[in-house]
Amino acid sequence: MTMLSLLFALPLAAQAPAPKAPAPAAPVAEPTVGVAMDGTYQWVVGQFVGAAEAMPEDKFDWAPSQGEFKGVKTFAQQVKHVSAVNFFLGSVLLGEKPPAEVGNPEMGPDSLKTKAEILKYMKDSFAYARKAIQSITAQTGSRAVKNPFGQGPDMTPIGMATLLSFHGMDHYGQMVEYLRMNGIVPPASRPRPKS
Repeated sequence: MTMLSLLFALPLAAQAPAPKAPAPAAPVAEPTVGVAMDGTYQWVVGQFVGAAEAMPEDKFDWAPSQGEFKGVKTFAQQVKHVSAVNFFLGSVLLGEKPPAEVGNPEMGPDSLKTKAEILKYMKDSFAYARKAIQSITAQTGSRAVKNPFGQGPDMTPIGMATLLSFHGMDHYGQMVEYLRMNGIVPPASRPRPKS
C-alpha cells in the first residue's frame, strides 16, 4: 500500500511549480557629479570643523603679531570668512539668496561675536555648501556661470565646488598655524588610539 501511495504522489509532485529564481540585482546607480564631489568636500568639512572647535574661546580673537603678520585675520575672522564664502557660493550654485547673512564675505558678519555663534554659523554654512555641491549634475556641472566675484572669466558649478574645497583647506592651513602658535595640536594631527 505504501508503494501504491508513492506511485500516485509522483505525478502530483512533478506538477508542483518550480521554485522561482531570485530576481537579478538592480544595477547600482552611479553617483551624480555633485554627490561624488561632496565625498571629497566632507573631508574638508571634518578637518576645518575640528580645527575651529579646538581653539579655546579666549583665543578665538587671537591673531599672530610677531614677524610678517601685520593686518592678518584673527582666528574667528578666518572661520567667519570661510563660512560667509560657503553661504555665498552655495547660493550661487543653487540660484537663490543666501539663507544667512554674509556681511562682508572677506571678514564675515560683524554680528557674530562668541565662539558658539561662530561655530553654529560655520556648521550651517558647511551644510548649505554640501547641499549646493550635491545639486550639481552632469548636465549642469559644466554650464557657464558669471563669475560671482565680479571679475575674471566665467566659472562652472564644478569649478565653484572645487573652489569651496580648496578655499576651506587654504584657511584650514592658516588656522593650524594659529593653533600651534598657541600650543594646541590640531585634531587631525593628534595620534589616533590603537584599536
